[in-house]
Formats: sequence, C-alpha cells, structure tokens
Amino acid sequence: MQFKFKYFLILLALIISANVSAQKTKRQVLEARRIQNQKDQIYINALLSNTKRKEKNLLNDLKDLKDKIDSRENVISAITNETNELGNEIYLNQLEINQNKRDLEALKKEYANMIFQSYKSKSQNSRIMFLLSSENFYQGYKRFQYMKQYTSFRKKQGEEVIKKTKKLQILTDTLRLKKKLKQSLLSRKRAAQLIVEKEKKDQENLLSKVKKKESKYKKQIRKFQKEETRIDALIDRVIRDAIVASNRKANRKAATSKKEVTFTLTAEAKELASKFTSNKGKLPWPVEKGYVSTYYGKQPHPIVKTATIQSNGVRITTNKGSKARAVFEGTVLAIQVLSGNKKAVLIQHGDYITVYKNLEGVQVNRGDKVITKQILGTIFTDKITNKTILGFVLSKNTKTENPTNWIYKM
Repeated sequence: MQFKFKYFLILLALIISANVSAQKTKRQVLEARRIQNQKDQIYINALLSNTKRKEKNLLNDLKDLKDKIDSRENVISAITNETNELGNEIYLNQLEINQNKRDLEALKKEYANMIFQSYKSKSQNSRIMFLLSSENFYQGYKRFQYMKQYTSFRKKQGEEVIKKTKKLQILTDTLRLKKKLKQSLLSRKRAAQLIVEKEKKDQENLLSKVKKKESKYKKQIRKFQKEETRIDALIDRVIRDAIVASNRKANRKAATSKKEVTFTLTAEAKELASKFTSNKGKLPWPVEKGYVSTYYGKQPHPIVKTATIQSNGVRITTNKGSKARAVFEGTVLAIQVLSGNKKAVLIQHGDYITVYKNLEGVQVNRGDKVITKQILGTIFTDKITNKTILGFVLSKNTKTENPTNWIYKM
C-alpha cells in the first residue's frame, strides 16, 4: 500500500513538471507575441504622429486614431493572454513547490532517523563486535560490505536533502519573480486601457463631427473608390494583354473569351510558379517596415460604416522615403503610369503576378530579372496628408488573391 502511494506521488510530480515545461513554452510564444505587438504599437504611433497635414481632414484623423487604438488593443489582448498563461504557470509552480516541500520533509525525517540509528551504534567497539561475532568469514565479509553500503547510502541521503533544499529555493525564487512579472504586466495593461479610453472619447467626438457632414465624406469615399476601380481595371487590362502577348509568342492561343485568361507556361516558368507557391505564407513584406492600413476584399469603410470599399490588394502605410521591394524573384512584366505621374510595377513569377502601386520613382525596366527583396522604386508621399502608402496586389493570372495569406505575418 505504501509503495503504491509513493508511486502515485512520483507520477504526480512528473505530470506537474511536464505541465510546467509545456506552460513555459506556450508563455514564451505569448511573450514574444506581446513584445512584437508593443513594437508595432510604438512604430504605428510614431508613424502617425509624424503625419502633419497641411489641411484638416477628419476622415484621415479618425483613421489614424482608429489605427492607434487597434494597435494598442492588440497589445492589451497580448498582455491578457500572457498574464492568463502566467497565472497557470504560477499555479503549477505552486503545486510543484508543495510537492517538493512534502518530499523534503519526508527525506529529512528519514535522514534524521538514519543519523540517530547510526549514532546509537557508532562506537568502534560495536562495529568491531558486529564483525567479530560473524559465524564465518563469508558472513563477516557480507557484514563489512553492508556497513560500507550503509555509510554510502547515508551520504547519498544527505546529498539528496541538500539537493531538494536547493531545488525548493530555486522554485520559490522563480515563483516570486513570476508573481512580480504578472503584477508588472497587469500595471501595463491598466495604463494602456486608460489611454485607449481617452482615445475612444476623442474618437467619439470626431465621429460626431463626421456624422454632421456624412454625405460630404461619402462623396469623397466614392471618388476615391472610383479612382481605385479605374486603376484596378487598367492593371487588369495590362495583365490580360501581357498574357495574350506571351502566349502568342509561344504560338499558343489564349482563351480571351473567358473572364480569366491564363499563361501558357514553359518548364522554367512552371518551376518558378511552383517555388512561389511553396513559399506561401513565408514571402517577405514588399516594404522593409510598415503596417497594413487597408485589408483585402469588400468591406465597410473603417469610419463611415454606411459606405463600402473594395480592395483588390492591401495598402501598407510606411515611412516617408521608403522603397518598394520585390517579394520574390521574377521578371518585370510591365511598368504602368497612373494618375499624377505615379507608377505601378508588375512582376511575373510564373503564372503569379505581384503589383506594386503608388511609386514616384522606379529603378527597374520592363523585362528585367529581379531577385527577392530587390528595390523596385520609391513610394509616393502625399503632400497633403504627408502619408506614404504602398498598394500591393497579388494575383494568379488575372484572379486576385488575399496577400495576407502569402506574406509572412501580414
């Protein structure tokens, strides 16, 4: 019965230890995520603080404020997840400490009893008499071996007590540090929540002003969307014409009557497309630093919810003077001039195409071979809003895809 109980305690200790290790690994992931979110939040705030406008635009003010609030709330969410996981770690840590305390008490009692028994029979005469009272040489030898083993066992028990005491101290110190970390994280969370509350009040005040002139801002949004649709249609036409020209060159006819035309690929182009596909979710960002300010697809306007916007790609807000860079190796398919003398660079990767819009200076030419992260041009900075935004589109033949599924941690 006693053996079964000891076995149960050992098994329980192993389970607790395994859970602590697993919890630690999970929290390390959450901690890394929280640190990254904090870096993103600092970057977004710094970026938006530098966008001093020459004329007042409530939609831009509100969009900036929304981005700030979103980034701060991401940090709050990350802190919440980490503190919850830290709470689980503290709980499991306490269980392990309690188990170690019980083990240490048992060891101390066992060791104290052994020392006492040893003291009682410590005299040299007792040991000699114990050996001399042996009936034969073999029994004497066995008794001598027993005394040696007993001494060794007593030494090991003493070492085990010291080892357990040290482990318990380390666990206690770790627990104390974890509790301090949890309190620190909770303080940061409360501070961030207070800032968000203030920013949300500012947001409400600005929203009330926007609602008074909602029809005016809807017209602005429709005008912007109309221009985006025109540019998207222009780029779609460029891609279709390039596919037809490429297939004609290969003496193959493209199915132009269909809604979607497709490249007829050479073996080399197929291999490139395969490499591109295998890097889905791992492609580098088309800018060195930035954040997604508009996502892919049909969506309500972030401020004027009654208005709808359609985005064939993503819009990435970045620093003034930032460069657009290729997300993968390929060939420059076309360079398209857009309104205001801004340009778009189209790069072909087999039957995939990436588009980099809103460039004011281009550093490549049509037909050039480019490598991953090669600079394509400088991103245009709006002189009114002072914002630098890259439009990035990814498509397979003429069908656009969500870039966030392709770009690493977008």
